[in-house]
Amino acid sequence: MSEWDNSGTAVVWGGEEQRFAEGAICLPVYNAVTFGYENVSEWFDVALGRKPGHVYSRNTNPTVRPLEEKIRILDRGEEATSFSTGMAAISNTLFTLLAPGDRVVTIKDTYGGSNKIFIEFLPRMNVEVCLCDTTDFDAIEREVMRGCTVVYFETPTNPTLKIVDIERLANVAHAQGAIAIVDNTFATPINQRPLTLGADLVVYSATKYLNGHSDVMGGLVVGRKDLVDRIFHYREITGATLHPHSAYMILRGMKTLELRLQRHNENGLRVATYLAQHPKVDRVFYPGLETHFNHAIAKKQMRGFGGMLSFSLKGDFDKVVTVLENLRYAHKAASLGSVGTLVGPPRTTSHVELTERERANAGIPESLIRYSAGIENGDDLIADLDQALDRV
Repeated sequence: MSEWDNSGTAVVWGGEEQRFAEGAICLPVYNAVTFGYENVSEWFDVALGRKPGHVYSRNTNPTVRPLEEKIRILDRGEEATSFSTGMAAISNTLFTLLAPGDRVVTIKDTYGGSNKIFIEFLPRMNVEVCLCDTTDFDAIEREVMRGCTVVYFETPTNPTLKIVDIERLANVAHAQGAIAIVDNTFATPINQRPLTLGADLVVYSATKYLNGHSDVMGGLVVGRKDLVDRIFHYREITGATLHPHSAYMILRGMKTLELRLQRHNENGLRVATYLAQHPKVDRVFYPGLETHFNHAIAKKQMRGFGGMLSFSLKGDFDKVVTVLENLRYAHKAASLGSVGTLVGPPRTTSHVELTERERANAGIPESLIRYSAGIENGDDLIADLDQALDRV
């Protein structure tokens, strides 16, 4: 048994078990851009990676490094590195691993920014992109077996909470010599660990659940050391570096990650169950419901189903507006995974970058509301939704 098998202990102590300067029990924020050495040979050894230490904060920083170590521990990875935003983590990873002439297999249901990379930016680089129906695993396998460099997917997906079988697709990717990458932002390592199911890399928008308070941005990549080292090199040259203060804020948020996820999981299931029985709701998307198309897979690979859900109303977009504008305990804002509930339609949140036709092609109805259940009292969230839906 590893000393970090208990996630509740790892989120607090992982990466931060050392003694800090002056006996401080909190990690200091090192705002220094550069780090000096009296001994030139020692400086040289650190710069070449032969000794531990820091030279320049675009590369590494003593506040940032414990965050990378914490996510490495939580995800059971070999190495991790950090970025200024979640999209920096995703884009740097893809641009590192893909070159002109390569082929990537992915799913139609990815976050809007990720989708833009696949439909707009990678084709400019002469990278072939195959977008598959997200829950047609046979079709995805066929495309992977045609040959590819990367298999990329997120699960649960944003915003319709589809579930992808991580172990199945990782196995077929490896059979073809491809790299399996999973965006685990919705689940976090508390609810799901893709690396233990065969994935090679996991990417996060640390802005969301990991930080949990909607007050800082960041991104993380964790997984195989050989791959993370390549991604780190790309990032240190292109410069999408995580600021030390942002790293500190994410670290502080992560100390309550397991506790917060317990309430997020509870509220997500309660809200989804309530909405599934409401006569004005057309459909609810939440993997914790037994009626969910891939509930069995979610149950197999997840330890909790999260606070993210979405639901479509019976009627047009005007009804969406009515519900949103009458919710009291919900911020009408982009982003997700915060202690406070966040709501909005995909056209202004997850898929604002896409046209209405592109959203339709991705299976996202205009009547959809994405609901990030916070850690408020669950009874209050249900009552709030009830009065807002009464206005429709």
